[in-house]
Amino acid sequence: MKLASLKNGGRDGRLVVVSRDLSVCVAVPEIAPTLQAALDGWAAIAPKLEGVYKALNVGTYRGALPFQPARAAAPLPRAFQWADGSAYVNHVELVRRARGAELPESFWSDPLMYQGGSDSFLGGHDDVPLGDEAWGIDFEAEVAVITGDVPMGAAPDRAAREIRLLMLVNDVSLRGLIPGELAKGFGFFQSKPSSAFSPVAVTPDELGDAWDGRKVSLPLLSFLNGEPFGKPNAGADMTFDFPTLIAHAAKTRPLGAGAVVGSGTVSNKQDTAHGSAIADGGVGYSCIAEVRMIETINTGTPATPFMRFGDRVRIEMLDAQGKTIFGAIDQQVVQYQGA
Repeated sequence: MKLASLKNGGRDGRLVVVSRDLSVCVAVPEIAPTLQAALDGWAAIAPKLEGVYKALNVGTYRGALPFQPARAAAPLPRAFQWADGSAYVNHVELVRRARGAELPESFWSDPLMYQGGSDSFLGGHDDVPLGDEAWGIDFEAEVAVITGDVPMGAAPDRAAREIRLLMLVNDVSLRGLIPGELAKGFGFFQSKPSSAFSPVAVTPDELGDAWDGRKVSLPLLSFLNGEPFGKPNAGADMTFDFPTLIAHAAKTRPLGAGAVVGSGTVSNKQDTAHGSAIADGGVGYSCIAEVRMIETINTGTPATPFMRFGDRVRIEMLDAQGKTIFGAIDQQVVQYQGA
């Protein structure tokens, strides 16, 4: 089934069940007022939501209204946990090669992960307000899962049973601020502003054969100012699958229902060893930084600029029939005007 949160429901949004084709939706306050409430009581609530979803899809549910993605907040407008991994080691290797650093062997067996801010997620059609273009504004196209309750120390197979929903992510990064923060030895903070999520979150069965219980094997499409930018397959070159990432996050503490775990920037190796643009016959990239890394490796100097105010990014995933699964993240970067 497909679920969303409309903005006119307070800080946590108003849960709606959305039809498979994303054409209509219906609020279900008698079942669960918010997505977090549904996740807290998933075993009892999910079957009821599924009943509504089936009725929506066959047109027998009365009171359905048009679904407008621009009115949707993030499926979880605020979450108890946002842990973003770096599951595609190809991306990490590129970052390090661009600055002449070797990739530690441990990166192939122990995933990188940071804990991000989760109290102010952006909706998929919200503007991205930022204070300065000099911060190095970049998008990162990713996939994420929402979990149920994951016990501390859960093994990957146990963690896999707690995957409730999947979403797309624009994990906005400020590349100009990252080096200074990492140099302090204490991780990201200012360089990771609010992340944005697709209008709709879906249960794994909505992905059909593209979901194997561990990863999604479909292209993740991104467009920058209307031009195709990337279409890497999210299932290829994923060194650490979602159960592994969840288990990593839960090694020393439990994860509560509604925890969001991201894949990190989707990145594929290609015939050119480390990727090529769509215009050159490759599958492109899921962030600007990766293009700049390739340029630095090849010529010594990056040429592609980071995003400027007025630039727009679109991130989407289509099924085998070419239909949108999650709805599109479609955002414009704007200058923040202050409180």
